[in-house]
Amino acid sequence: MDNRLKHLNALHSFEVAARHQSYSRAAEELFVSQAAISQQMRHLEQVLSTKLFVRNGRNMILTQSGKQLFTACQKGFNTIIDGLNSIQCEGIPGELTITSTQAFCSMWIMPRLYKFSQLHSEISIKIMGSNQVEDLSKKHIDVAIRFSTVEGRYDNEQHVVEFIGKDYVYPVCSPALLNQGKIDSPADLLKFPLVGLANERLVTWQQWFEHNKLEGFSDNLFKTEVTSSDLALSAVMAGHGVALAATTMFMPYLHSRQLAVPFKLKHPVEWKRYLVYNAHSAKLERIKVFCEWVKQEMALSIKETDNF
Repeated sequence: MDNRLKHLNALHSFEVAARHQSYSRAAEELFVSQAAISQQMRHLEQVLSTKLFVRNGRNMILTQSGKQLFTACQKGFNTIIDGLNSIQCEGIPGELTITSTQAFCSMWIMPRLYKFSQLHSEISIKIMGSNQVEDLSKKHIDVAIRFSTVEGRYDNEQHVVEFIGKDYVYPVCSPALLNQGKIDSPADLLKFPLVGLANERLVTWQQWFEHNKLEGFSDNLFKTEVTSSDLALSAVMAGHGVALAATTMFMPYLHSRQLAVPFKLKHPVEWKRYLVYNAHSAKLERIKVFCEWVKQEMALSIKETDNF
């Protein structure tokens, strides 16, 4: 046996540090001090007689030797994990922890979750709503449903990222507001509170007005800010102004006549939806059952949108 394998713990720390490009974040994941990670990396470099990292500001950048070792470590650890899963792989019955944005959890997953429970009563679901991009391994999360405006990967190469469709954004209001007869043109929306998300940079009212060549938004002070889309839609359904919302979020409430779309003018931003999960999880069989259900439900949502 190669004597260098006695440094397996240091190689594990190296893989985590290389993945994060940070000793401090590696320390957080491994529940040790940053000094301990730094000491392990110095010792590993001495043992291997090669430099693995160079510092660039707050980031630790891999050298060419470091890149080669990182690739080898990831392959090696994944092989070990696959081997462990082959003898410890869990069946379909059991628990799953799911995360997505607070709004998506509240307004899309929860109203449909009873259907999943009817099909798979043997699977217990824990929903974790968060507007942060949570670290799946650190938070012990099994599946994330995430959204982006650009193509891209999440987390690290251990995770499967499945594209499950696009979503479009439109203005929505209550039918009562629309029936008042005061909204004849898109510019009339400025007569009502425009509900938006605090600190939102990607999907804003200003972009919607500019994209649709409408003037007057910069002079409008009639605005309401909230921290999540579910709060925005709750306000709008109660008759408080107009909000921008993705079709996936508002379509059920459009059919139940709790919401209305005053004008079919899209926002220029398109959301891309992804399922993210660990390819080497011992719960993979259970994860795939949940993901297939999500894709089926999403397909129904998309069909509803096509008829919109």
